[in-house]
Amino acid sequence: MSIKTILVSQPKPEGEKSPYFDLADKCGLQIDFRSFIHVEGVDVQEFRKQRVDFKDFTAVIFTSRTAVDHFFRMAKEVRFTVPDTMKYFCLSESTAYYLQKYVVYRKRKIFFGKRTILDLIDALKKNKDEKFLLPCSDILRQRIPDCLEEHNIQFTKAELYRTVASDLSDLADIKYDMLVFFSPSGIESLFKNFPDFKQNDTKIAAFGPTTAKAIKERNLRLDVHAPQPQFPSMTMAIENFVKNA
Repeated sequence: MSIKTILVSQPKPEGEKSPYFDLADKCGLQIDFRSFIHVEGVDVQEFRKQRVDFKDFTAVIFTSRTAVDHFFRMAKEVRFTVPDTMKYFCLSESTAYYLQKYVVYRKRKIFFGKRTILDLIDALKKNKDEKFLLPCSDILRQRIPDCLEEHNIQFTKAELYRTVASDLSDLADIKYDMLVFFSPSGIESLFKNFPDFKQNDTKIAAFGPTTAKAIKERNLRLDVHAPQPQFPSMTMAIENFVKNA
């Protein structure tokens, strides 16, 4: 079976440059984008049930831009003025620079890593006397709290947003040769929207081990899996599969 149409379960890339656009041109594919999940903020009432008080903390660990947005959103809603002395620890440089949306960057103590929580451990240890808040979603990657606990970093989680399934009802009569997933939540959204989904000849691609596991747990056939040593990106893995198909 030749592959002509692909649905990627993520928002369409911004701008004109993307490896997916290059792949479409190179292989003559129709590649559409549609986010299967979206983020909703926890309301004040739900937040207060967690018994977390922002004023008890002197530092915040940010795992993403979304975490930044919802921390400052909730601070505003509970009428908490974030002090200028607050320290910020970000998983990546891009997340750190995103803080400029809310604070005067050059006047704050901001630390950032390259990409993972391990990159931040040295900075966190040097500030181990701080009281750390970890704003997160309902599906926080377990390796983050595990890593903090392993290195004796004292922290408190605050669930400020959650990932929920998007309404995909308009796709009910649209068929694609391949579906591409990047998280277990995307798989859950597929079945929430289409409980009777049957894979049949549809090819399924997954990025990451947890996504692949979720696909297999649903008794679906995993046709394309990335990253692999020879295909480190999703687009490279898809291109190889399309050419062989």
